[in-house]
Amino acid sequence: MAPAIRIDDPDDPRLADYRQVRERDLVGRQGNFIAEGVVVLEKLIRAGRHPIASVLVAEKRLETLRTLLAELDGQVAVYAAGQAVMDAVVGFPIHRGVLAAGTRADPDFETLLAGLPDAALVVGLVGIANHDNLGGLFRNAAAFGADAVVLDAGSCDPLYRKAIRVSVGAALTVPFARAGEASEMVGRLSAAGFSLVALSPRGNLDLAALQPSGRTAVLFGAEGPGLPAAVMAQAQTVRIEMAGGFDSLNVATSSGIVLHHTVANRRRQFRSGALS
Repeated sequence: MAPAIRIDDPDDPRLADYRQVRERDLVGRQGNFIAEGVVVLEKLIRAGRHPIASVLVAEKRLETLRTLLAELDGQVAVYAAGQAVMDAVVGFPIHRGVLAAGTRADPDFETLLAGLPDAALVVGLVGIANHDNLGGLFRNAAAFGADAVVLDAGSCDPLYRKAIRVSVGAALTVPFARAGEASEMVGRLSAAGFSLVALSPRGNLDLAALQPSGRTAVLFGAEGPGLPAAVMAQAQTVRIEMAGGFDSLNVATSSGIVLHHTVANRRRQFRSGALS
């Protein structure tokens, strides 16, 4: 890696990307994003999906991060600052001591679809407006090997700083794209040969009986309203059986259960030759 550039002045213009992070989170970054923490930085570097503009590191962490930072492209500036300077720039105590400024490069929906295998597993998100839930959904998508995530226009941004952090960097590694309004999204997935599976407490089929097809899109809606009726009308509706008197799980928890079941079933079908 190139030598770290020491910064002593919190007003140094080279740190403009990192100034007042929370306020910038709210107003938007015009195609850029901030990644926070060592694990997230590692995933950002190794996934190679999004260009990295620079990295800002607390001086006390520089030596322990030297091996990871050596993986950066030599053109990426690494700034090092004392903790007080770093906190002043960011606008709050940044205990993790590691930030990276990236430029988003998520594909459009058609490009995403064109790169998927014939037997693809996609997670479809409708109206997921909570960044914690979105991060958890991406984390589960990565953990169970989903090929991509598609989002409707009402879902929040996977590259919002908190969503990236909650996903433990999975939002930087799992390919994703937006696909318009919910009805448009499911229509485009269906036209691309995906069987649609919609999760609902009122689903017609118990999850245990679900047999996924070669191309499967599993659809999740926001807690409370769930998936719109028009979306469920185009899909096989599936429920997770629960104890009597209770019919609700956190959407991220539901996704973990459903994806585990789906992936396990697909593996059995591949081994038996039912899928190829």
